[in-house]
Amino acid sequence: MLIGEYTHTIDAKKRVAIPSKLRKEIGERAVLTKGLDSCLFLFSISEWEVFAEKLGRLSFVQQDSRSFVRLFLSGAVEVETDQLGRILIPDYLKEYGQLGKKIVIAGLFNRLEIWNFDKWQAHKHGVEAQADKIAEKMGELGVI
Repeated sequence: MLIGEYTHTIDAKKRVAIPSKLRKEIGERAVLTKGLDSCLFLFSISEWEVFAEKLGRLSFVQQDSRSFVRLFLSGAVEVETDQLGRILIPDYLKEYGQLGKKIVIAGLFNRLEIWNFDKWQAHKHGVEAQADKIAEKMGELGVI
């Protein structure tokens, strides 16, 4: 299971080390793509296949479905970890995520999210401030 929050840096060659605790779950090959809230998603190959298959079942005649599928599939790239557990982040994804030198890698069960450090801090504080309201909504949906 992918969990936790890790602060890391992107080196001059646009590489970031995946925390060793998470590397075993992600594997040597993974898929990096545009995420939501201006972050990047990193999936293991097996989790990517599950996610991509769900996307493939969406109706292509509905504009929102097409746009959603395009966001994730056209922005996806297969990445491999090097001997030091680093992956290369392509320029277009680095730009999409507005990633600077300092980033956050967050484990979210079946994927990792890679965030601009400042955006992550703002997002996290906003969610924490509304945790009770969010929990109430999740309760109404039967999630908790």
